[in-house]
Parts: sequence; structure tokens; C-alpha cells
Amino acid sequence: MSFPKGFLWGGAVAANQAEGAWNAGGKGWSVADVATYKPDTDVKDYKAHVMISSDAIKKAMEDTDETFYPKRRGIDFYHHYKEDLALFAEMGFKVFRLSIAWTRIFPTGEEAEPNEEGLAYYEDVFKEMKRLNIEPLVTLSHYEMPLALSMKYNGWADRRVIDCFVRFSRVCFERFGKYVKYWLNFNEVDSIIRHSFITAGIIPDLCGEKGELACCYQALHHQFVAAGITARLLRETVPGAQMGCMLTKLMTFPRTCAPEDVAATQYKNLENMFYSDVMVFGEYPRMILRDLEKRGFEIKMEPGDLDIIREGTVDFVSFSYYMSMTESVDPNAERTPGNTVLGVKNPYLSTSDWGWQVDPVGLRISLIELYDRYKKPLFIVENGIGAKDTVEEDGSIHDPYRIEYFRSHFKEMEKAIDAGVELMGYTSWAPIDLISASTNQMSKRYGFIYVDQDDCGKGTLKRSRKDSFYWYQKVIRTNGADME
Repeated sequence: MSFPKGFLWGGAVAANQAEGAWNAGGKGWSVADVATYKPDTDVKDYKAHVMISSDAIKKAMEDTDETFYPKRRGIDFYHHYKEDLALFAEMGFKVFRLSIAWTRIFPTGEEAEPNEEGLAYYEDVFKEMKRLNIEPLVTLSHYEMPLALSMKYNGWADRRVIDCFVRFSRVCFERFGKYVKYWLNFNEVDSIIRHSFITAGIIPDLCGEKGELACCYQALHHQFVAAGITARLLRETVPGAQMGCMLTKLMTFPRTCAPEDVAATQYKNLENMFYSDVMVFGEYPRMILRDLEKRGFEIKMEPGDLDIIREGTVDFVSFSYYMSMTESVDPNAERTPGNTVLGVKNPYLSTSDWGWQVDPVGLRISLIELYDRYKKPLFIVENGIGAKDTVEEDGSIHDPYRIEYFRSHFKEMEKAIDAGVELMGYTSWAPIDLISASTNQMSKRYGFIYVDQDDCGKGTLKRSRKDSFYWYQKVIRTNGADME
């Protein structure tokens, strides 16, 4: 079986990593605007890169120099969106995933009325996409919540943020519903446990005696409630529109066949899918509730919360997939980084410059596992490899490593479809070079399109097509029939 007719090929970015213009058009501070580039920190030490404190935030807000705050400048998609969308259309994109920066619409998150300049900007983007016949896939929350809500309420740890998010979502549905059919609630909702500030605006030193992890689980419950409310709101506001959830698919295999390694792996995989379980099935998994109870975490729920979650399930399941890892109870097992996680190294896989292990077959396994579990349409909304690119003297950029990465993953997608998986579409991360999420680097390049900018913001921002640009163009044109 080949890729189905109408398969949605495209690419994905996030506002905080691409837009720039952090203080233009009435935009307020977001959590991304205080994220720092740390050139002297090991790129494989993601915890050091995402570490935050109240003092660090205050210091960042006093620093107006963008050099070490790359997400403030992004790649200036804010001013280059027509040029970039034209390049995506040239590749043949059927869909483009982007996020709406919450602080462009509500600068602090608590305004009674939205910022019209921010609304007008996104409406212009969606109009241009419609003109180019590119379907939008919009993420409501992609690591860019208002910093004011983080500092005032400790982010999603406070229930009052639910109302702020619902107000923001309502405005987006009402204003952009005529352009947008596909929506996602929270990007990599499970990532709250790995980087709570980026995902949910939680500042560890504001968590008090109960600790950061307790704040994370409480904040997560608030996000589940908000997801349920917004799913119902979307159906009432935009008939025919679909809401999806978004999971980091952290595919984990046992390092050995020792029963202890298998049991440790089972626990890790169950925990990974807990987040999407809630939004698909409409209830907390019994074993997860038991595990939280045993670990001493008590989630405060209000009457009606579980009804909201049950009545606001999602229409489809989307996920990111970059790598797989293994698990072992052996304390001496070598560990290697992945998508903001550490896992035991798999000796059968190759590794990127950033330590992420490349596993195309793991994508097929993930697709079959997720579809068998949820029986809902799937959408791969992030997949790609961060690599160092070289611009030749003639301006060409040869990236056979990127082409091979995508080719190998596409072939495994094809096998999953042949096995019966209902796959809606695929958006690469990212179709154009942008600021990396964890290390805030520009030199970690993902795109089919090269952007002339270095880690400190120097460069012309000129866009250039890589070899992979033309390869992906051919794949889309033939709907996956020609991958050579």
C-alpha cells in the first residue's frame, strides 16, 4: 500500500523558535523570551540548558541584548512569512504546522480584550496560506505561555490559568476558525515533567515545600481540564473542525531480555503514554493514579473536572518522533541524550552530533503501537534530524545525511500504513532552519531551507535551498512514490 490519496505532507515550526519580533506588534513577554543560549555548556546536557530561577528571569528581563536570547529574534518569520510560505508552496506543502504566540494576542494573558495587531498578523498569515493552498495545522500552546502568568501564578500550577487559556482559545477559534480546520492543544504535553518552565511556566523556586514535581502533576491536571474545555468549545464554535493532542513519542526498548529490564521499560512506556491516554480515553489510567498515590502526589480536583475531561476527548492523536532509546536497571549502563531525555544507549543504532540515536524502525513500531492502542487517526507532526550544514563556495548545500534520514523514516511509515495504520499526514521538524528548542542554537540545523544566521545572531537571514529541498519536493509531488 502506498501513501493514501490526500495525504498531508508538510513541515512544522513553533512561533517562539521562528517568529522573532519578540517586542513588536504589542506582543508581551513569553517564557521563551528569557531562554538563554549557553555556548560553554555541553549540548548533550539538556538539564543545564533549560535550568531557570526567579533571579535568572529578572536578570533576563533587564538585558535588552538579543545575543544570548535567540528566541527573541528567531529567524524573523514575523517579517519573512510570505517569502517562507512561498518556499513551502514551491516544495508542494499540503499542510504547515505553526503555533499562535499567546502573548501576541494577550500580552500578559489576563487582558479583557485581545491585541488586535496580533490577531491581524495571524489572519494575514492564514490568508496567505489559503492563497497558496496550504492547510494550517495550529498549535495553541507551544512553549510560549505569557511570562506574566508564570511569575504571578507559577504558571499552570495555578488553576486560574485555565480561564486565561480558554479565553485565548476562544478568540483564536472565533477569529481564525474560517481558515483553520486542524488544531492541537498542548505541544508535547508530557514534557512538563522534563522541562516544567518551558512547558507550563513553572518556576522551581516558587513551588515551596511540595516541590517541583508535585507542581507539575497539578499543572498537568489543569491542562487536561483546559484541553477538555477547549475541545468542546472548538466543536461549538467551528463545526467540522478537529482537535488533536500531541505527545512526545519516547519509544523505549529493553536493553536486554532480563525480566528486570523489561519491567523497567514497561513502566517507562506506560508513563509516556499516560498523557495521551487521558485525552483520548477521557480518564486517568488506574495504574497511573495508583503510582501517583504510592509516590505521595495528591492532585487537587474540583467537582466536574473528570466530567470535563471525559466529555472533551480529542479527534486524532499527533506526536513527535526523533529517536528511540533503551532502558536497563544496570546503574553502569551508558546513557545518551535524546529529545530532552536520557536513555540507555542502543549499540545497534547510529547517533547524531547531539547524541540522538537514529531509529527509523522505531517510528513504524510507534505508529502501530499508537494506532492499536487508540484506534484514532494519527498525525506525525515532528520528525527530523539536527545536523551541521556547510555552505559551499558556490552557495550550494549538500545534505545527503538529511535525505537519508527522511527516506528511511518514510519507508517505515509506508510499512505502517500497509499494516493498517490510519495516518493523516506528516510535518517535518523543521522545514526551515530555526532556533533549537533545548539548546537555543542556530547551528543545530533541521531545515530543507538554510537560513544565514549563526548562534549569536550574526548573518543576513538569507534563505537558501538545500539539496534536501528538491528531494522533498519530489517526494511530495509523487505522494511518496519516488524517494530516490
